[in-house]
Amino acid sequence: MRRSVRDSATGSSRRHATHRRAGGAWTQGLLVGVLAVAVLGSTLALALRPSNGYAFLDPIIDVESLITRMYVDEVDLEALQRGAIQGMLQKLEDPYTEYVPPASAAEFNKRLTGEYVGIGARILVRDGWLTIVSPLEGSPALRAGLMAEDRVLEIDGVSTQGRSAEECVDLLQGEAGTVVTLNVERAGRELEIAIERAPVRTLSVTGFHRDPGNDGRWLHMIDPERRIAYVRLSQFTPRVDRDLLEAIASFGGDTPGGLGGLILDLRWNPGGGLEEAVNIANLFMEEGDIVSTRGRAFETDTRSASGEGTLPYFPMAVLINEQSASASEIVAGALEENGRAVVVGTRSFGKGSVQSLQRLPRGSGGQLKFTTQRYYLPSGRSLHRNAGATEWGVDPTEGFFVPISDEQTVRLLRQRAEQEIIRTDAAATEASERGRWADPSWVVEELADPQLSAAVLAVQGRIDDGDWTPTGMPGMGGDAIAMEELREMLLRRERVLRELGRVDSRVQELERIAAGGERRPARDLWDDGIELEGGVVIIRDAEGNVVRELRITGPSLERWLIDADVEPIENGGD
Repeated sequence: MRRSVRDSATGSSRRHATHRRAGGAWTQGLLVGVLAVAVLGSTLALALRPSNGYAFLDPIIDVESLITRMYVDEVDLEALQRGAIQGMLQKLEDPYTEYVPPASAAEFNKRLTGEYVGIGARILVRDGWLTIVSPLEGSPALRAGLMAEDRVLEIDGVSTQGRSAEECVDLLQGEAGTVVTLNVERAGRELEIAIERAPVRTLSVTGFHRDPGNDGRWLHMIDPERRIAYVRLSQFTPRVDRDLLEAIASFGGDTPGGLGGLILDLRWNPGGGLEEAVNIANLFMEEGDIVSTRGRAFETDTRSASGEGTLPYFPMAVLINEQSASASEIVAGALEENGRAVVVGTRSFGKGSVQSLQRLPRGSGGQLKFTTQRYYLPSGRSLHRNAGATEWGVDPTEGFFVPISDEQTVRLLRQRAEQEIIRTDAAATEASERGRWADPSWVVEELADPQLSAAVLAVQGRIDDGDWTPTGMPGMGGDAIAMEELREMLLRRERVLRELGRVDSRVQELERIAAGGERRPARDLWDDGIELEGGVVIIRDAEGNVVRELRITGPSLERWLIDADVEPIENGGD
């Protein structure tokens, strides 16, 4: 049952969540022991299984033995081993369970923790060369003067031309304290930049705009007059709870009256650690349950707010969308159901499963990440989306459902990617100073983000009037949200079918040309240099009456009209 949003006043010391356990633990080595022995044929792990385990292992050992001794070609035993393990896992039909072979363990752990040793830069391969998207905040690359758009020609004398991003990453990473030398092309000049490798931690806490005049530091205060701050969490990595607390403290949110309101953006956040999710929820909750976990081999475990270290009260809006998953859903659901925040956006992803990461005990270095429990919100609602389900994840608060179109999403993500780039040159500083970054109305328009706009308006209204006034679509909860998703899916299917029709038309045209037919002139409805976004399409019936006026919101209108049942009216036509 969703509770109403309420006020509370709390202290500001650091905390740990109350941990109520009903007890019980499972011997984690049971499954992983079997996996380690299944293909190798070792009998050392059989003690981990009951006596009937032999019946399970015998055919696997027999198959491996026969293939090894008698198969017509030489076999790769390591590949067979991986295949046997992956075959077992595939039968679970669980996308979150995976085997991590020893060779992939380092990269896997880097993704989990966001930590590695290197130079600290976002990269891509453009026109065959390694290109710097942006140095990371506080990174060795930034300190050494590496800049966005730098083309890296060589890494320690090795050309990057034609190399993949992964190959270049291997060259850039190394032992802490060692130096890597980059030959860089910048604005037609070649530079040599030496960078000392160091531990790099990807920051998961960001703001809405980087300040070029302050080493690209994030701006958080989106409405300085009302002291409304904005914080985005990109992932729940280790330390993210401490990083969030530091960010909030930097704009006064850890002192009573220091902050008017907060917008916590969890969109496109795939989740992460359970402990980090509980700790973050506990920052804002004085009391109440946060989440419970249940599993076949575990007793129910309920995690509750402790009241220790809870920040002073301020109105909160949490942004979620269909890509907010796992730990994001725990935080959003706990704050909403305990009446601590309104949730703005669209229904979340629905990943309500808990994975355990276990190292295989036979010295192989491999790891198994597998599902052991499921998450449940304080109300008892399961977060997990099962096949055929109409209820999953976290729904926006009543009146705060704010869907956005695919075109709006593309513009939003492009703008967000642009804001993430650290630029410290004079031109970037001058461009940033021209922006009205202290004007909330200008900011939300500049960022092209309808959901953020709705959240800002909601918190402003709560501060000004004392009430949460809906800023989204009314009555969009439960089944209505499922129907909205169905409508969106049908629209996408229609677009796919329309695109397939265009492909078929093109194939037929190419087949006609291949058979000796003449090439038909390409249809071009208007000059490609004309900027139509923001313009209007007027549709008239045969009598000339206006049927509908449509606002042009993107660049793809001509592409959709070329194969439609329309034709240009020549000059002077009716």
